[in-house]
Amino acid sequence: MIKILYVEDNEDNVYMLSQRLKKQGFDVSIASDGLEGIEMARRDKPDLILMDLGLPSLDGWKAARHLKQAPDTRSIPILALSAHTMPGDRERALAAGCDEYDAKPVIFEKLLAKIDALVRDRSF
Repeated sequence: MIKILYVEDNEDNVYMLSQRLKKQGFDVSIASDGLEGIEMARRDKPDLILMDLGLPSLDGWKAARHLKQAPDTRSIPILALSAHTMPGDRERALAAGCDEYDAKPVIFEKLLAKIDALVRDRSF
């Protein structure tokens, strides 16, 4: 089973997306801010991280940089999910270390395709 760490502070988003992902067979764990996301990524070694960028305590850009600089988490793919959809936001997320970017509100089928592309070549 593919393990996804979903780092998101909005409870409505967490409920909606995590339930849909679980129905697709993913094992989903939740972190509510960037610091908790880093701790859980180190401890649980998920196959993929869905990272909101606008997070309290430590935003998603900084959390992604931290995860990609650490030897024990750098290989975990990070898919940024953000309501930040201004020109340059995608590039900023990728520069921070995210492997892919998707805008909110999420189009679920599109998100599933991006998840598949990021985890397809990883061995489980």
